[in-house]
Amino acid sequence: MDATKGDRMPGTDAAPDPEAPGPGPADDRETEVRAALARYLEVRAQAEAGTRPWSALADVFTDDVVYIDPAWGRLEGRVALERFLDESMRGLEDWSFPVEFTAVAGDWVVVRWTQRLPGRRTDGRPYEQSGMSTLHYAGGGRFDYGEDLLNMAHVLEDLAESGWRPGPGFTPPPRHPNRDFRPARGQGR
Repeated sequence: MDATKGDRMPGTDAAPDPEAPGPGPADDRETEVRAALARYLEVRAQAEAGTRPWSALADVFTDDVVYIDPAWGRLEGRVALERFLDESMRGLEDWSFPVEFTAVAGDWVVVRWTQRLPGRRTDGRPYEQSGMSTLHYAGGGRFDYGEDLLNMAHVLEDLAESGWRPGPGFTPPPRHPNRDFRPARGQGR
């Protein structure tokens, strides 16, 4: 809220208390988390637009990141994440991933997005699935944990119905990925 613009506190007709204490360390931390989120979203948008590789997204994560993907499983370390982003997104250049909203609670961030395949159903609706990324902020402008959630049954149904085929260079996920979703000791706790 910005009292200088006449904002009101939710559920009241009262303006914010001008005598209330100003921003403190928690506000500074939230600003820091939101700045890292903005950087993440910017790189993500650039990757989707094709102006940067998806692997550039690894730059917003720590060297010891733990990243969980619903198809590829657990990845540990920024080098593994960079390789995963390159391999997993190759051949999907005709897909899009628009962000619907974000939320910040302390050091945790949620990004809700849609995974959209090319083409349309017979009724005109796109082939799309709801996705969410959970990120944990570690400080220094970087995240140390990320987990993407998708209903993989829905993804597979849409792939079959749409008739979509991967583009050149496509790399399928591993047959038996590591399904351990827990952050490394000390991360995200």
